[in-house]
Amino acid sequence: MKILLSQLNTIIGDIAGNTAKLLDTLSESVDQKPDIVVFSELFIQGYPPSDLLEQQWFIDDSVKAVERVCAESEKYPGMGILFGCAMPALEVYGKKLSNAALLVCDGKVAFKQNKSLLPMYDVFDERRYFEPAQTIDIFDFGGEQLGITICEDAWNDRRLFPECEYAIDPVSILAEKGASVLINLSGSPFHLGKEKLRSDLIRSHAYTHGLPFVYLNQVGGNDELIFDGHSMVVDQSGRLIASLEGFREETRLVDLGRPSCTVNRTDFDGMNSLHSALCLGIKDYLQKSNFKKALVGLSGGVDSAVTCALAAAAIGPENVTGITMPSRYSSEGSIADSKKLADNLGIRFDTIPIEDVFESYLKTLTPHFDDKGPDITEENVQARIRGAILMAMSNKFGCLLLSTGNKSEMAVGYCTLYGDMNGGLSVISDLPKTMVYKLAAYINREKEIIPASTISKAPSAELRPDQKDQDSLPPYDILDAILDMLVEQGKSTAEITAAGFDAKTVSWVAAAVRRSEYKRRQAAPGLKVTPKAFGSGRRFPLATNYKC
Repeated sequence: MKILLSQLNTIIGDIAGNTAKLLDTLSESVDQKPDIVVFSELFIQGYPPSDLLEQQWFIDDSVKAVERVCAESEKYPGMGILFGCAMPALEVYGKKLSNAALLVCDGKVAFKQNKSLLPMYDVFDERRYFEPAQTIDIFDFGGEQLGITICEDAWNDRRLFPECEYAIDPVSILAEKGASVLINLSGSPFHLGKEKLRSDLIRSHAYTHGLPFVYLNQVGGNDELIFDGHSMVVDQSGRLIASLEGFREETRLVDLGRPSCTVNRTDFDGMNSLHSALCLGIKDYLQKSNFKKALVGLSGGVDSAVTCALAAAAIGPENVTGITMPSRYSSEGSIADSKKLADNLGIRFDTIPIEDVFESYLKTLTPHFDDKGPDITEENVQARIRGAILMAMSNKFGCLLLSTGNKSEMAVGYCTLYGDMNGGLSVISDLPKTMVYKLAAYINREKEIIPASTISKAPSAELRPDQKDQDSLPPYDILDAILDMLVEQGKSTAEITAAGFDAKTVSWVAAAVRRSEYKRRQAAPGLKVTPKAFGSGRRFPLATNYKC
């Protein structure tokens, strides 16, 4: 059987555009004479469509799109078109939709398999919209018995995940029913380490059941989620025989009866994948939001430097502007580092001093402060002046402002609402500070792009004389280790202290994370690159008094 893998980038809600992309792919592939052309999960709607699924007009348009695909399929006699689409459910009770894989051939839907396992963890919310499959069946097509699953249906392998989420394993059921080929349509978002985990999963299914496995994942950035593609085909022994590139669109014909070669793909490079993922996330967020240019406030620090370098790589340096906004506390080194970064990247660079504005604020506010001495209030005023200037430049020139805060800062609230948190997209908000440094080193792997002095100097917000981050925070290596256990692993303060960390430090970090929830709730959407990101995948109350 010849299968055309169509790893494509859809736009959420663009039913007409996604359908046109599907039909264009069919037209371009007809000379290759595939038996089946395979597309990803919810391809027609774009994944994840979220509450668009609750709009009746959206479902009506989706059904019309399926009808259009059926009509166009008559141009390709005998060829199967397998794609994901949300469809009205037939059950009397329960949700009114199913997450379906549709096999269209010769003018009609020849087979439909609904998704069985509907995830309700992290960023996934599928039981909110869909009814699970009532039956799991194979389908006779092209001389093969097709076992079709959708994304999560393949993620209940007890060999890899002893503590399984679900009572059934759809892949095993299909194998027991006599499937000769397994196919999974997926919308599996990226996080660090996901590529290898996914590869191990698919190869485990193939080896266990002695069946070839075709895995088709979508690619592209959709809001805070990044989809890396990395579609693959493995043979019945679990050997990788085809692997599509990550983070870009690609179509490839694979003949299961005549595999051309064995592909060994075990060398996933974490920093390379991270860089590619963030660049794709930036590029797609801008393009899908109808922005062409980006704006970054440059402090001379590593966070803004990494953010700016990623933006230049994602959309081209000619489309990026960096702005430095020195105050009385800004060091000459920070201003020089910002200028050098801009020169190295080839971006536009502007300097807008804030001293006069800051002095005006102080003059206006001082009479109302009842002789109170300077404190964090004056620091925040500077951050908010900068945030207002950046937003003004964003409005005037139609640029998307990129926020530059990292995960460590966002976790403990070392950031200013309506100041440095301003922006339309938070690029590195899921990167702990220690990882930001690793990414900076990767960006400089071939030549110096980020000035060495930016990386080597002690981090500082430069909002008061001789300020250093470590005046207010634990050392970043300690902070990030505690945050990993607290946020990523869900450990209690007692468990973290028992692991060897100072009890007072652990208690302070836990309290800071808890009291900063209100800030994160108001933050710009951030690109997700770790298993547990702040945002839609982590939901905590604001007004609360819990202690962990």
